[in-house]
Parts: sequence; C-alpha cells; structure tokens
Amino acid sequence: MRIFLGVTGASGSLYGGRTLAALTAAGHHVGLCVSGAGTQVISHEVLGEGPRPGSRDDVVERFVALFADPAGAVEILDPRDIACSFASGSSRSPAALVMPCSTSSLAKIAHGTGENLIHRTAEVMLKEGRHLVLVPRETPLSLVHLRNMVAVTEAGGVVLPAMPGLYTKPESVQDMVDFVVGKALDVIGVEHSLFPRWGQAERVEA
Repeated sequence: MRIFLGVTGASGSLYGGRTLAALTAAGHHVGLCVSGAGTQVISHEVLGEGPRPGSRDDVVERFVALFADPAGAVEILDPRDIACSFASGSSRSPAALVMPCSTSSLAKIAHGTGENLIHRTAEVMLKEGRHLVLVPRETPLSLVHLRNMVAVTEAGGVVLPAMPGLYTKPESVQDMVDFVVGKALDVIGVEHSLFPRWGQAERVEA
C-alpha cells in the first residue's frame, strides 16, 4: 500500500520513526512528510542535537536512515508541496497517519483550515472516507483540544492518543511506543507483531 505518514511538531517523534520502521518492514510504500517543527523535535529527541537543526533535509534523511527498512520504500515529501499526489483524492491512497500530531495540526484538520501537505492529506482522507489516524501527544487536554478531537471523530477520523497499555508488561520505552504504533496499524489494517495480543501476554498477577 501507499501510506502517508505525517510527523509534526509535538513531542514524540519516536512514534513516527517506529511507524516508519513497521510500515517499511511490512513492504509498504511510505510517503513521509515532516513539518518544520517536526524536524526540530526529531533533531532534539531522536538525533540528540538540540531543537535548532541547520538543515531540514539533513534531519529528515537521517531520520529515514535510522528507521526505514529496505523491504519497503520511502518517498520524502515537502510539506509545502500541495501538488503532491497524496494531496488529491484521485491518488486513492488508502490511509494517512499523523504521528505525532500536534494540537495545532489537530485544530487545522478539525476545522479544514490546513496550511501544508499534512493537513491537506488529512482533509483528503476525511472527504474520501478513507483511514485517517491522528496520534496526539499532549497533556493535560483543554476543552479546545477535546472539542477538536470530537470534530475529527465526527468527520470520520480516528483520534488515537499516545497512551500505551501496560498489560503487555513493557520493558523499555520502545515497547511502550510500539504499543501505540501497533494500535494505529490495527486501525488501517496493517499486520504486525509489535506487541502481544491479550491472551498471548503473560498473565498479570493481582
């Protein structure tokens, strides 16, 4: 499948990286679009080089090198390129994920006031009745945030907050990230083994 993956400026760019890894390992073609703020977060949280990178392109290319599996393909997309195929319903891409999704991107998607390719692709998914998964990573949530989540859900999207389950007994940060990534992949119908299903995990003792 050709799947769109947007990475915005919320904390939690590792969610985007692990999603890229899982989708490409499964042999999918990923259209990767990282916002300007998203590159700052990747530079700080993933590359450990602070939030003011010298080159957006360099950050995105290194992000791909870290996470992409050669079994799939990655197309790096410019967030300003609204002429991209993913920006049109006629491209028939079946799914888009925004991981992580900043609350400002959530608001723009909820109200149809998009400013970049990530927002436009989300709008396309909603109008075409295809899979859209937004993974916000924010706490606490204001009434504004909650109302925007309701608006997206009413429009047909899935809001999947970055809330890892603990019944799988995670042993690392990656285990917790992978739980959320796996839940998102479940929504769009991508098979994975990122976490044990209930009944397959070790029984939790009281």
